[in-house]
Amino acid sequence: MTNTTAISRSRVWSVLTTPAAIPQTGPRLKTNLDTDLLKLIAIAAMLIDHIGGAFFPEVGVFRWIGRLAFPIFCYCLTVGLLYTHDVRKYLTRLGIFALVSQPFYILAFHPVSEFTANLTNWNIFFTLFLSLLGMYGVKERKWWLFALALFTVSWWNFDYSGTGITLMLIFYLCRNRPGLGAALYILSYLPALWNGWPEDPLCLTMGGLCIDWSFFAVFAAPLIFCATHSRIKVNKWFFYAFYPAHLAVIALLQNIL
Repeated sequence: MTNTTAISRSRVWSVLTTPAAIPQTGPRLKTNLDTDLLKLIAIAAMLIDHIGGAFFPEVGVFRWIGRLAFPIFCYCLTVGLLYTHDVRKYLTRLGIFALVSQPFYILAFHPVSEFTANLTNWNIFFTLFLSLLGMYGVKERKWWLFALALFTVSWWNFDYSGTGITLMLIFYLCRNRPGLGAALYILSYLPALWNGWPEDPLCLTMGGLCIDWSFFAVFAAPLIFCATHSRIKVNKWFFYAFYPAHLAVIALLQNIL
């Protein structure tokens, strides 16, 4: 690699990651800013996914639809990172609802007798918290914070592991390049086309190809990278409260049924 090439790449990385590259007024990204609509789609997909996981664990279509939820949540977090006036308060809200949701998360998908054994089976709010924390480290060039968040979410039992940070990196670094962002996003899920297990009832078998069910997340790409203008407005607390509330209902039904 020549010195000129190295300097050029260094400048590109600097432009992408420096806070000064984010305009203080006007659009801060060129992807979809209709986040209330996106969040409604995401929680609907998540609800379908959790109903399938709790009551119809071998019916693939519930889980396939559910793959839309996580990348949309990660994208909305990226938008929040760019627009929020106080990232610390944002992180605090995520942390509080992660803690509140944890017992309901465990009881929704495990019998009461296994509650203690699953205490460290962390729900998605913990993953989103660490993903946002890591991306805050990138935005502010606090690389130790990014490394700590990535290490924690990747090496302990967090839902989706380090996928949230990977997706948020794509959304953040390509915030003004939606075409490139969409391409990288889709490429990140292509290995799922040949990573499925025939024994897994949630995988889709087409001919000799066994597709892992995570592949269905690619269908979130148009929602994320193509702008919509629904003008839907929903109180932000609804999105926070829905997660523990729907898990509590599922947990209650699990114990009744």
